[in-house]
Amino acid sequence: MTELKTFCGADCGQCGLKDECAGCAPTNGRPFGGACIVAECCIEKGCGCCGESCGESCSLRERLVAEFNALGIGGMEEITTLYALRGSCINLQYTLPGGQQARFWDDNRIYLGNQVCKRDSGRCFGLTADENYLLVCEYGEGGSNAGIVLFKRRG
Repeated sequence: MTELKTFCGADCGQCGLKDECAGCAPTNGRPFGGACIVAECCIEKGCGCCGESCGESCSLRERLVAEFNALGIGGMEEITTLYALRGSCINLQYTLPGGQQARFWDDNRIYLGNQVCKRDSGRCFGLTADENYLLVCEYGEGGSNAGIVLFKRRG
C-alpha cells in the first residue's frame, strides 16, 4: 500500500483504519466521505499546522483542550491533548430522558477527542468535539452503559 498523504502530518501508517481510509490530501480533507475537523483547519490556514511533524502547535486543538478543561467535571483528569477520531469509532448510542435512542456524530467524519479514566471508578469519560459542539460522556468497558455528562454548543 502507498503512504497516505495528509494535510496535518499525521502518521497514517500507525492507524488501524489505514486500509479503509482514502487519505485526506487526495480527498480534500474527507478521508471517509465526511469532513475532517483537523484537515479543515489545515486547509483554512493553508498549511499542515495541525500535525506534529511541522513543529507548529494547533490552535484549534489547544482551544478545544482549554474548553474541555474549563468544564470542571468532577472526577475528570486534566486533558492535555485530543486525537483525530473517526465518528464510527466514537458514535455511542444514548438513551434520552424520553426513552428515545440517539447518536450525535456522523460515522464518516473525523472529530477531535480523547478518552480518560474517571477518578476512583472503573468508568471512563469520552470527550468529542467538532466546530460547534462539545460532548462529554461516561461509560463502562467497551462503551457499555453510556450516558451523557454534557452536550453543549461551543462559544
